[in-house]
Amino acid sequence: MSDCPSAFQTLSVGELAKRAGVAVSALHFYEAKGLIRSLRTEGNQRRYPRGMLRRVAVIKVAQRTGMPLNEIKQALAALPDDRAPSQQNWRDLSATWRDDLDARIRRLTQLRDQLDDCIGCGCLSLTACPLRNPDDSLAVQGPGPRLLDEI
Repeated sequence: MSDCPSAFQTLSVGELAKRAGVAVSALHFYEAKGLIRSLRTEGNQRRYPRGMLRRVAVIKVAQRTGMPLNEIKQALAALPDDRAPSQQNWRDLSATWRDDLDARIRRLTQLRDQLDDCIGCGCLSLTACPLRNPDDSLAVQGPGPRLLDEI
């Protein structure tokens, strides 16, 4: 293998996919987007440093929170490429996401609480309904769920 650490230190694409619980195509996608990296053997086979397991786990968890891939990529870019990230590296990454995650939690909690009332009502026509938009008056503010975006 050229420029590739020993087989013990690396994982094939199939091994990484199995260990990480993702499809091989997901790894190829993550790599194409710059979220993870691989090395190549002399036979041009991908080999992933074992540290990519943790990166894939972080990517999966961040995606589940609704975090966009570009934000995940930006945060992962701050991690070292030449060694396994330290505990401090992971703390720093966590800190960059903390405010955003807190805001997401607040928005989701408020949405859940508002939807409880709407689902109970079922009509969305009451004057007090926070989602009601008579005559589409909010269209001037732009597309999408304008009232929900304020949450």
